Amino acid sequence: MKIIAVGRNYAEHAKELNNPVPENPVIFMKPDTAVLKDNKPFYHPDFSQDIHHEIEIVLKISKEGKHIASRFAGNYFEDIGLGVDFTARDIQKNHKEKGLPWELAKAFDNSAPISRFIPKNSFESIYNINFRLDINGTTAQQGNTKQLLFSFEDLIAFISQYITLKKGDLIFTGTPAGVGKIAIGDKLTGYIENEKLLDFEIK
Repeated sequence: MKIIAVGRNYAEHAKELNNPVPENPVIFMKPDTAVLKDNKPFYHPDFSQDIHHEIEIVLKISKEGKHIASRFAGNYFEDIGLGVDFTARDIQKNHKEKGLPWELAKAFDNSAPISRFIPKNSFESIYNINFRLDINGTTAQQGNTKQLLFSFEDLIAFISQYITLKKGDLIFTGTPAGVGKIAIGDKLTGYIENEKLLDFEIK
């Protein structure tokens, strides 16, 4: 299982970080050791003083495929969930300034909490799904999948031109505006519509 993540897939998030809106999807990866399941606590690492939350819709790939056409890409995922792409923003900033890769800022242990998954056919439209992240009971991020710059199908098609997708792979599809710093003691709760899927603490 691998985690493929997408950066800058919501225009307002790109703007809040002073990044240009991309012409093609911005892709990076996290290892399987980044996954944090079952609402277990996230232990704040010592190597960063500026870990940011990024709430995202996550696709679970249901069968192997490569060179997938967009019109067929919907056949390659059946379930969606929520994930948090924790990012060490101080490390990322330092590496970007030096032209270095982002992995240390994105791929560290437990940097990808994920929820349980919901069948996509339980939604009237997968392009009108509201989702949000609350911190200590206050909404920090909220988005709707109609705001995606690149659709789920286009992401699958694009990624599969370079990387073979396998059953169980996860695609983090991008975060809306409102990212910010977490602190020890924070409680994070994530929702798709009004269904709570994430509920864990920062320790």
